[in-house]
Amino acid sequence: MAEAFDAPLVVSGPLRAPKQMLANQTYDGHDSLHDDAMARDLGFKAAPIEGPTHFSQFEPLAHRLWGNAWFERGCLSVHFRNMVVEGEEVRAFAEVSTPDATRTHIGADLADGREVLRGTASLGPDHGETELERRLANLRPVHTLVILEHLAVGQTGAAPEPVRMDMDQHMGDLYPFSLADKLKVITETSPWYSGPSPWGGAIIPLEMVSVLAQYTSHQAGMRGKGPAVGLFADLEIRMLNGPLMVGRDYLIERKIVALSESRRTESYWVQSRIIDPDNKDVLAVMLLNHAVLKDSYAAYPEEYARISAAG
Repeated sequence: MAEAFDAPLVVSGPLRAPKQMLANQTYDGHDSLHDDAMARDLGFKAAPIEGPTHFSQFEPLAHRLWGNAWFERGCLSVHFRNMVVEGEEVRAFAEVSTPDATRTHIGADLADGREVLRGTASLGPDHGETELERRLANLRPVHTLVILEHLAVGQTGAAPEPVRMDMDQHMGDLYPFSLADKLKVITETSPWYSGPSPWGGAIIPLEMVSVLAQYTSHQAGMRGKGPAVGLFADLEIRMLNGPLMVGRDYLIERKIVALSESRRTESYWVQSRIIDPDNKDVLAVMLLNHAVLKDSYAAYPEEYARISAAG
């Protein structure tokens, strides 16, 4: 028998005001987009909050839908649409369909209705088509890359990178804070983030998985020309055998899976596999679209002319 209604329903969280934690970030040897002065120089109203911060607001929603399995086999896949600055409030939501559904559409909006992000949440092993898989499948061929001229699809990192995240560990120039610092201001608190948890010790919050995965990214040799300023345009974090644990050693393997461009940016899409160093099992995979702003690279006009003439 058919259901009485097929209208999509949603479950949403409260409005939250995420905190800016990258004001002191250095990127490519200079201030990043998360510095107010740099952001304004590039045409933004103020320094944005880092996009992965919004992932925390989906954790309670996904846990409500799928229970503890979410932390073991869950995937968030999103395209960022508008930046958020500190002081603005954001609400996350997820569509609710059948009780046995393992994939749903998600989004986050500012209090005034502007879209922050859109994407999918899913529970593996069968995730269906995620938001970033859909976007990758629809990328247009690139014509002239300047900043990313020397990067190539299929390029891999120089070597597997050992990483870990301890509670009080400073996470480097890209992330000048510790997990303990983050837990003081995280939008959604959980005792499992400080431990114990159903998996033993403390688990790494989903938004901090991107910090773990990017901590040693400078070792991979996947950088364009600079100095230039970049931002996260798309992000997917997929757990295969999670959660990832605080104070545990991992390895990172990286590969460029796509190159793309828009009117304002050049992008390289990097897949980072987080691996158990003992048995070499892949525990989680992050897919990140690094979008580099063309206007932030001073030599862009001259080099574009040179490359166009040569091609």
